[in-house]
Amino acid sequence: MQNPFETGQIKSYLLFYVGIVVIMILFFIASTLFHEVEQKEKKIFSIEKAIEPLNESVEDEKEEPKQKFELLEKGY
Repeated sequence: MQNPFETGQIKSYLLFYVGIVVIMILFFIASTLFHEVEQKEKKIFSIEKAIEPLNESVEDEKEEPKQKFELLEKGY
């Protein structure tokens, strides 16, 4: 069995891994340089506009409560 440090196998593996890391860094730089981030408008939700319809719907529910389910005649 040959010594991998003497034959240069370790050196070739290290160069291989360094090459892969360099390629990954280059792809990362290329993807961040050419990627344009779109600016979107900030949405502002007004509390005053949202409260008015809520008050009307709450009053309608108080006037006539609707029963959505029926109870069974006996419990199990």
